[in-house]
Amino acid sequence: MSKSSTHPYQTRPGVRRAGERIAFWIFRVCTYAVLASGVFVLSDVVFKGARAVFRSEFPFVNVTFFTEAPESLHVFDYQGQKMEMGDREFRAFLRGEAHKAATENREPLPIESQSYVYSAGGILPCIVGTVLLTVGATVIALLLGISSAIYINEYARQGPMLRFMRLAIVNLAGVPSIVFGLFGMGLFVIYLKWNVSLLAGWFTLAFTVLPLVITASEEALKAVPRGFREASLALGATPWQTIRKAVLPHALSGMLTSSILCVARVAGETAPIMFTAAYAVRDKLPWQDLEHFGDFFFQGVMALPYHIYVVSSKIPQNDYTQRTQYGAAFVFLLIVGLIAASSIILRGKLRQRQTW
Repeated sequence: MSKSSTHPYQTRPGVRRAGERIAFWIFRVCTYAVLASGVFVLSDVVFKGARAVFRSEFPFVNVTFFTEAPESLHVFDYQGQKMEMGDREFRAFLRGEAHKAATENREPLPIESQSYVYSAGGILPCIVGTVLLTVGATVIALLLGISSAIYINEYARQGPMLRFMRLAIVNLAGVPSIVFGLFGMGLFVIYLKWNVSLLAGWFTLAFTVLPLVITASEEALKAVPRGFREASLALGATPWQTIRKAVLPHALSGMLTSSILCVARVAGETAPIMFTAAYAVRDKLPWQDLEHFGDFFFQGVMALPYHIYVVSSKIPQNDYTQRTQYGAAFVFLLIVGLIAASSIILRGKLRQRQTW
């Protein structure tokens, strides 16, 4: 065979080969376009939000942003200087000026300020409310979802009824969150008379993510080898002992995947909590001024997703509100990232214990 001859198994150019290369480049361009869009959005939030959270001087963090409630910003000129003060500081400043003028037996200096809603103070009530809603709804969703997955996979008999249940769960996963919000308002807020409260928000958010939790937990249970169950039952264990000792420990790492999805979905939901749990303004923290311990669960809270929605769409936009918007979004991403990272670390440690 001469050197110029081609290899008998070499792919020959043709229309099909050219079409495959075109499809390859289309898929590649689409993938990198999605990644680039995500990086651009994330970097924009981080860059603009970091300017509201961090400072160039010690302690390098805007402590006020994390420790105070949102309030109006007052911008005014005072003795040739442009002043920016929050509502509480501005009122104290006016009282001080009035007292100073009375002491000097003169009229107070006229001060005309331009106020900007939600542009001063901080987001402490929003942070606290977001953490409470996320943790509470995640716990409820995991308890209900894992229990349902155990019944469907370990106890229920295969048949038309079980297939219908799985189909209903899949359909629920595609229901818009606004529908769950209206459902929560009708059932928990109005019918059960929980009013706009943490408890109503917890159950509404838990039902929103319940289909994801059930599906992920059931897949984790299916991944456990059947031999584990048969060996346990052959040794005389009851079905529940088999599930508790031989199945759940090995499926727990997969179930934590559902918790990660649950946290990401719960923390970012706005529509369900705006009907059931969230207030636009609430200066007090949930544990302040409680007459009874049970009152803690039956009060509304501020939440970062709803706060971002309010400051982005319900008030006039300006440079001052933009600082608050991006700062709140930046902190929101940090909170979700920390909660999800803790679940990922725990899942990794549990997977290291699996030996099959």
